[in-house]
Amino acid sequence: MAETTSVSIRMDKDVKDRAEMLFGEMGLNLTTAFNIFVLQTLRMGRIPFDISVDRFYSDSNMQALRKSIQEAESGKFVVKTLDELRAME
Repeated sequence: MAETTSVSIRMDKDVKDRAEMLFGEMGLNLTTAFNIFVLQTLRMGRIPFDISVDRFYSDSNMQALRKSIQEAESGKFVVKTLDELRAME
């Protein structure tokens, strides 16, 4: 067996707890899951899944949201019933 070493990482406690529950349902512990991730990364020569930006938090969307909030707070908003919104489709 290869020599092992310890690795220490920091993460939010809630994230760790949720990950341990999910991996446990798969019959894995956190150490095994991270080992699988690292081995797959080494085999593929890249992170084994796509990493992308959540477009919701883009600068343009956040500016639009801030503007909408300011307009709502200043009384500039339209109130429509669900029937009126459906009629607009």
